[in-house]
Amino acid sequence: MEFSVHPVAHIRTDFPDKFGIPRQSGRVSALRAKIVFLPEYRDPDALREIEGFSHLWLLFDFSLAHREGWSPTVRPPRLGGNRRVGVFASRSPFRPNPIGLSSVELLGIEHTEKDGDCLLVGGADLVDGTPILDIKPYLPSTDAHPDARAGYAEKEDGHRLCVICPDEVLSLLSEDLREAALGCLSEDPRPSYQNDETRVYSMRFSEYDIHFTVSGEELRVVGINRIL
Repeated sequence: MEFSVHPVAHIRTDFPDKFGIPRQSGRVSALRAKIVFLPEYRDPDALREIEGFSHLWLLFDFSLAHREGWSPTVRPPRLGGNRRVGVFASRSPFRPNPIGLSSVELLGIEHTEKDGDCLLVGGADLVDGTPILDIKPYLPSTDAHPDARAGYAEKEDGHRLCVICPDEVLSLLSEDLREAALGCLSEDPRPSYQNDETRVYSMRFSEYDIHFTVSGEELRVVGINRIL
């Protein structure tokens, strides 16, 4: 039996493209985003009592990963792109149904004349404009499993780079974005198979291009340009 799924909202984030997005939600808690509902779902009653929950589950459409057909195996970036695992043993966006799941912190509701009631969330790992298919409350008593195993992903969960950004360079970035930007850089935005220490990478974040190099466990920001 087939059925159709339609977005209920879109999320507004500081990521215009995929490069630089943390590999999982919640890794950079300073990130801020806004969920804007489509007109037919802007009934305030649909959000009644949602503020009693500290975190939410977002079901979303991997809208940049639509393709014909599917593969039973994928190459997770955290394994260097050299090892295949089953698609259902991964969080790859390239799936039979390109649906993602992300947990975010609920920071509050913003009441606007233009877009109605919008949800303000923290820690989202989504591209700007991603369609949101559904929103559900996160329940710590059932959704959190302290003894859960993370398989091949466990080794990399705590990995962070040391970010060095001179004050004169950091000052080029809007003050309210600095903590989130540095947090994303510490996650090492590069594909795990790239380790050229001479290469200058560029990460789009909000209305800025952030340029950096990586040597060993150290990421150095070499420039920040505002995109006009």
